[in-house]
Amino acid sequence: GGVGFTQYATAAYTDNILDEFTYYGMDYIKDKYKVDWKNPSPKDRVKPTYDVVNDITTEVSLNAMEQYEQYPTMMEDHFGGSQRAGVIAAASGLSTSIATGNSNAGLNGWYLSMLLHKEGWSRLGFFGYDLQDQCGSANSLSIRGDEGAIGEIRGPNYPNYAMN
Repeated sequence: GGVGFTQYATAAYTDNILDEFTYYGMDYIKDKYKVDWKNPSPKDRVKPTYDVVNDITTEVSLNAMEQYEQYPTMMEDHFGGSQRAGVIAAASGLSTSIATGNSNAGLNGWYLSMLLHKEGWSRLGFFGYDLQDQCGSANSLSIRGDEGAIGEIRGPNYPNYAMN
């Protein structure tokens, strides 16, 4: 499945925090890549390379994680982890998509954000609120087995004990 409904629904119940993280991303792409997101133009688009997706997604994700740590009540408001994971990933994906004009780059930004979240906080959630799907890049890129780590193809929530 895609991430469309999650992005659609998340904005309604996360107290404008998704907006804040996305505006941070917009400021970042404007400052670093000179993308005028208020007046979109095909000439402003950044080529959707791995390095660009990695850069924008990492910057937006780490900023969001720092904000959650700086304001614990915000972390409590987004209970369980799946809301936090969704908000961080949505802001990262939106920022990447807008900078590149490429929805696939944005989707890969979403997935990379989930992996950064898991790497930074060791989990996407707790008590079963750990985002059962939409959190791995298994379907977005071809498999390059010669690079190892093929076990990661199952996604960050494997094994999924909630499905037993």
